[in-house]
Amino acid sequence: MSDTVNFTFSDTIAGRVAGFDREARVFTLVTADGRRFDVSLDGGPGAELLHNLGEPYQDATGHIDSLLEEGRYVLAYGIFYPQADGLRFEAKRLVFTGRQADDHRFEEAGWWIRQIREIAGFYRKAQFGDGPIDFSQYRTEIRLSGDKTASHVQETDTISRLVYGMASAFLLTGDDEYLEIAERGTEYLREHMRFVDADENVVYWYHGLKVDGDIETKLFTSEFSDDYDALPAYEQIYALAGPIQTYRITGDPRIKADADATIRLFDRFYLDPEHGGYFSHIDPILLSPEHESLGPNRARKNWNSVGDHAPAYLINLYLATGEKTYADMLEYTFDTIVGRFPDPEHSPFVQERFHKDWSHDTTHGWQQNRAVVGHNLKIAWNLLRMHSLRPKQSYLELATTLGETMPEWGADRQRGGWYDVVERIRVAGEDRHRFTWHDRKAWWQQEQAILAYLILHGITDRADFQGEARDAQAFYNAFFLDHDEGAVYFNVLANGLPYLLGVERLKGSHSMSMYHSAELCYLAAVYNNLLLGGSAMDFWFKPDPALIEGRVLRVAPDLLPRGSVRIESVEIDGEPHGAFDAEGLLVHLPETSGRVKVKVRLAPVTRTEVAA
Repeated sequence: MSDTVNFTFSDTIAGRVAGFDREARVFTLVTADGRRFDVSLDGGPGAELLHNLGEPYQDATGHIDSLLEEGRYVLAYGIFYPQADGLRFEAKRLVFTGRQADDHRFEEAGWWIRQIREIAGFYRKAQFGDGPIDFSQYRTEIRLSGDKTASHVQETDTISRLVYGMASAFLLTGDDEYLEIAERGTEYLREHMRFVDADENVVYWYHGLKVDGDIETKLFTSEFSDDYDALPAYEQIYALAGPIQTYRITGDPRIKADADATIRLFDRFYLDPEHGGYFSHIDPILLSPEHESLGPNRARKNWNSVGDHAPAYLINLYLATGEKTYADMLEYTFDTIVGRFPDPEHSPFVQERFHKDWSHDTTHGWQQNRAVVGHNLKIAWNLLRMHSLRPKQSYLELATTLGETMPEWGADRQRGGWYDVVERIRVAGEDRHRFTWHDRKAWWQQEQAILAYLILHGITDRADFQGEARDAQAFYNAFFLDHDEGAVYFNVLANGLPYLLGVERLKGSHSMSMYHSAELCYLAAVYNNLLLGGSAMDFWFKPDPALIEGRVLRVAPDLLPRGSVRIESVEIDGEPHGAFDAEGLLVHLPETSGRVKVKVRLAPVTRTEVAA
């Protein structure tokens, strides 16, 4: 068979302009891995500036010649034509990230804040229409346009993820409606999905509710095929995500009590006191991780059961309280990750599934011996968050190693963006890790890449990490934003075009609610502005001072390097308030009854100021 491509095909290439021949109407594009493409403009391509959700299309077709400056990043979609001397690429669509060569619109101070507002508006209307906030009307499955499907199952984790998104939207915008949704959702979870085991002094969370008219059937064990008839750790973990983000705003002690009782569940029934780490599943009757009824999930551990505590709820619980016990649990989980997950002798990707004794489980379910690219990036991102709380060279080294190695094996170096699941071990004689099912790109894995490289750049000040962060943000904002229907797409093809089949057509599903898109907006805003960009940010809280211990409100936006952020000003109910610890990121609330609305302006501290 000939190895020459002799047919036309469309595709995307992304990179930086290395030259432009105006007479020949050809510019040279260099991709992230150094390949050079000559891009023809003979096809009369359309051009646009990157635009955010809620913004109009910004046509730049008439400015192509002036925009094609050397060094500028551009995403080009077009057609490859076979010719005698190779392939000729003719552009049909060009996307520029900003008006100047060094301008990237996603680094604007308000970019991600505007985006989360639009996403919150989409889910508010999709779930509740224009009427009151009634979570009995919540549905897990939401179509592309925001319409509900006929499914009447309410999953605990997807409600919690919606709550997380709305709480994050309030933190960034101060819009009270978002907080109302978050609080009503938290109450709904507590009333309908929470089980208080008084005998064991723990709380655990139902998988969800099946709603048939006025009849509610509680679904105790997981209905998801990988976890059927068991209590998977990740469902208990994500049940806390939304309430804890809400707790950061309100300080409601009932939420903290639920979290503490759920942590007791983890420590009593999921924790392995012999070999360390947390088991992935327990059986619903004896709450044992080793019962035979668990089948392939018996005595197993995985990334979700060990690592997902941190980003889902535990870091945010620490930010809200500053309690040492939560910091200790964080340190324990990250030490476990550093000690058990890397597998450099066999693969650049971490190992994600284990038996009880930490031997590798390479035959489990769909995962087998496969790598989820986003989990590797998630580890790098969260290790550096923890490094700011309790610095360890092992955290920095593993995060940096993953940051250095992942682009070659997990990123698309021609088109931009990050892949999904690949084989951990390369086939003999091949120079690439094979895709497990497809080469599509999921929204949540782009999030992990963006946050990982933003914080890697912020901590190390390395230019290569800055480039990876910018490339990932460019691909995500160019292709994942649904400007027609709202919110973001689940998956896109390798070339960036939306993939709209099956569950991946949905905006709400077992896998998707508002969590990852909102988490990205919240933390990309924090990292771009406070860690990298030098822009102050406003954050909103709404506590009852009488319910806050010592009337001290903790307002740290994330685990950032010590001394890198300070409070610039505080307002309470619209009036200036001077009682705060600027460096400690603490606001001393007034002695008053009832809730107050607190607006806190945080400003970055320059590196020279930190050093001084």
